[in-house]
Amino acid sequence: MKNEPFFQRQDGRFLPTPACRGPWNPQSLHGRVIVGLLGHVLEAEHGEPDFIPARLTVDMYRLPDFSPVEVTTTVVRAGKRIKVVDAEFISGGVSMGRASCQFLRRTANPEGTVWTPGNWDVPAPADIPPPEDKRTGMGGMWAMRRITGDFGEVGVKRTWMSEVRELVENEPLTPFTRVAVAADFASPFANAGDKGLAYINSDVTVYLHRLPATEWVGFEVVNHGASDGVAVGECFLYDEQGPIGSAACTALAQVMKR
Repeated sequence: MKNEPFFQRQDGRFLPTPACRGPWNPQSLHGRVIVGLLGHVLEAEHGEPDFIPARLTVDMYRLPDFSPVEVTTTVVRAGKRIKVVDAEFISGGVSMGRASCQFLRRTANPEGTVWTPGNWDVPAPADIPPPEDKRTGMGGMWAMRRITGDFGEVGVKRTWMSEVRELVENEPLTPFTRVAVAADFASPFANAGDKGLAYINSDVTVYLHRLPATEWVGFEVVNHGASDGVAVGECFLYDEQGPIGSAACTALAQVMKR
């Protein structure tokens, strides 16, 4: 049976389905679908084969409810080598988030050798047994293959993630959409500790030097820091062929209502 998509199209708007529900409030959307939908629309309306969406930054300043969503876009700069496009996430007629995407023209790498981190030598997703709980990933919001570490552990954390549903009904996931939907995971993965997750991220930035060639996106926590209730977290991103970029976030200490 096909999994329920996150959004359905209706009269030029996007209708959130129950699959969009987030962890902080049962009446609000998950950050991953906000980032994913903004990236999806930016690529669909402004992507070109000769350009790669090399940077996507999303600010999330309100938690949207399940009202119909509109996404509007504005071209800031359309040059021969660089294109910058902004987008706005409007839920129930109110602006809830915004994005900026930088598209860079594909060319050839210059000559010479530049230092890069070592190879990510980890098991492939197919070589890792699936978890006993088939609903892993917020009750089945995504599929996961743990490599090293978990949310309740302090230490190196690595995992594979794959999408299990369409972002928008009957619209296949593109490689960029896969990364955009997954990118919000950098915050809980980097910012959760031995007392659980107590930070809610207010933004996500994805940097890509290439798009993923496979369905699985790998996350490796490489940074977490926090002072005065403000945290930053960062993960390197991979596909099954190697590194593709990174995802970073800022987050605020979150006090859960009881």
